[in-house]
Amino acid sequence: MESPTTAATVPVEAADPATLRRVITAASLGTLFEWYDFYLYGSLAVFFGGLFFPKGNETAQLLASLATFGAGFGVRPLGAIVFGHVGDLVGRKYSFLITMATMGLSTALIGLLPTYEQVGLWATFLLVLLRLLQGLALGGEYGGAATYVAEHVPDSKRGYYTSYIQTTATLGFFLSMGIIGTTRVLMGEEFFRSSGWRVPFLLSFILLAVSLYIRLKMSESPLFSRLKSSGKTSKNPLKESFANPLNRKYVLLALFGATAGQGVVWYTGQFYALTFLQSALKLDWKTAYILVSIALAIATPLFIFFGWLSDRIGRKRIMLAGCVLGALTYVPIFMAMKHFTNPQGLPAADPAQVNHFMMVVLLTVQMVYVCMVYGPIAAFLVELFPTRVRYTSMSLPYHLGNGWFGGFLPLIATAVTTSTWAQTTFGEGALYTGLIYPIVVCIITVIVGGLFIHETKDHKLETHIQT
Repeated sequence: MESPTTAATVPVEAADPATLRRVITAASLGTLFEWYDFYLYGSLAVFFGGLFFPKGNETAQLLASLATFGAGFGVRPLGAIVFGHVGDLVGRKYSFLITMATMGLSTALIGLLPTYEQVGLWATFLLVLLRLLQGLALGGEYGGAATYVAEHVPDSKRGYYTSYIQTTATLGFFLSMGIIGTTRVLMGEEFFRSSGWRVPFLLSFILLAVSLYIRLKMSESPLFSRLKSSGKTSKNPLKESFANPLNRKYVLLALFGATAGQGVVWYTGQFYALTFLQSALKLDWKTAYILVSIALAIATPLFIFFGWLSDRIGRKRIMLAGCVLGALTYVPIFMAMKHFTNPQGLPAADPAQVNHFMMVVLLTVQMVYVCMVYGPIAAFLVELFPTRVRYTSMSLPYHLGNGWFGGFLPLIATAVTTSTWAQTTFGEGALYTGLIYPIVVCIITVIVGGLFIHETKDHKLETHIQT
């Protein structure tokens, strides 16, 4: 699964332990802050519809808000192409700095936007524009972080070390919920809804300064530096990644045999579960945030565990097992969530009837699936592609799987659940019809990945010099 061209390979020794710690800390902290920026909107999507979209139908407002959330995911593949090209052509560090500045500024500016009541559709337009800039930046971030760390670490521990990056998406989401929840409590619900919601976004100015300082102190990865000094970097990463039939084959296999399933499992467990609690089960936001936060805190170390385990038993079997478990158990899990939260379907869930312990258990089980599919994915993707086009080649399938298959999941699932078809066909069971989408995608991933992708854990990352 290496370069389709003939190549001489030059081994590159892994960095010393102190350097590895600095590399992982720098890449992970910067990425964590970017995920925090990106997920602020997602955490507030339930009531953002009333701030930036025409008033009237609450369901339409929610769907519009989720559509804007999904728009950021929709442009992530474009960001992957643009910044992946820059990263393979010029360098990983340079691309890092651009994505960080773009993300930080676009997020902070959301905190300064006027609302729909103040400027009408201009508010909607500006929100969507900034959300698209966020998506572009994030599209270039993850592939760079994963590639950068993977090109520093020993081959035998690549799953373990890159799994630290995998924690940043969940920690960023966790951080966004924590700051939003704290702000809402300290400022009061009424003030938060009117203007206090701006505070978490404006904090991005501070995070941007910290992140840029961290990124500026980073040096280029040793594999890319050696490739560049030899004059053998790709002259056209896009062409080599997608015009070459063999490399294009692996891009498609990575998408349909790994990242599509990983994306829907991730967003079912962390985002759709939160939306389901608040919108479908009518649980108050504070309780929903606390329950999801506890489950996140319990499960987050498992990202590192499954990354470590993938160095021993392989990436593929762990990731596909997570997809299989999701496909088999999502419906009973969500039915149990209703049973333990709002069994009678009341307009608002009765706090006295909520079984908090069982809800944490059910949410944590979903988080375990997330850790299984996401913990090993960075190591898996970097091992599929050669150094000269690694950033570009791995970024596109990752962001198609997560940005399109995963990012649009809350919108698709909510739209299906509230559709006339679901309501008339399934009655009360329509509540669970949104799960059809992640289950089908998981099944496709298991079939494609199981039949057509070979294990990658024993692949060596070396500098490939075309001959």
